[in-house]
Parts: sequence; C-alpha cells; structure tokens
Amino acid sequence: MLEAELDEHLGYQEYERSDNSNYRNGKKTKKIRGNLGETEVEVPQDRDGTFEPKVVKKRQKDISGIEKKMISLYAKGMTTRQISDTIEDIYGFEVSDCMVSDITDRLLPQIAEET
Repeated sequence: MLEAELDEHLGYQEYERSDNSNYRNGKKTKKIRGNLGETEVEVPQDRDGTFEPKVVKKRQKDISGIEKKMISLYAKGMTTRQISDTIEDIYGFEVSDCMVSDITDRLLPQIAEET
C-alpha cells in the first residue's frame, strides 16, 4: 500500500522513467500493530522528503485493518471511487480511486497466496 502511495506522490511507478527531480530514496523499517499482531513494514522514502504516507502516517503505530477494509469493500463489488469515499469517511484521509486500484492490484496476489 505504501508503494502505491509513493507512486501516486511521485507521479510514476517504480522503474518507470520520469523527468521528476524527486525520486525514490530507499526505505525505512517501522513496527506497527494491526489486527494480527505486531509486524515490521518498509516505508518508502523520496529524495526531497516530501512524502507523507496516508495509510500509515508518520509516528502512527496502529493500523487496525485498513487493508482488510479495502479488500472487503472491493470484494463486495464497490467501485474504486466508492471505496475511496468510504475510506475518507471512516479514517478521515483522502485516497484517490487510482490509489485504491493500485493497492488492490498489489494486495490481491498476496491474498490468493494465503488462501
């Protein structure tokens, strides 16, 4: 999810060419708590330091199932725009419909592996 957020922030996907002067600058690990316990995530960074993650904000430690909520809404047949609106209503931050699409595209293979 964080990679999809950074893609949207930078305006291009990883390994894509771009004229943007801001670019990916590695990752930092962060411990977070969710419905399934504590885990480490890698938070991507940008060179200019302007990337502000929305899903796992800076200094946030508890994510409590945002991914599950997105996949659940997607599985129920909601459009990416409807999911975007719902996430904003529930969590109070804006997620574009393009970002929802990118997130679900990245998460669905992981879910298929686990089932």
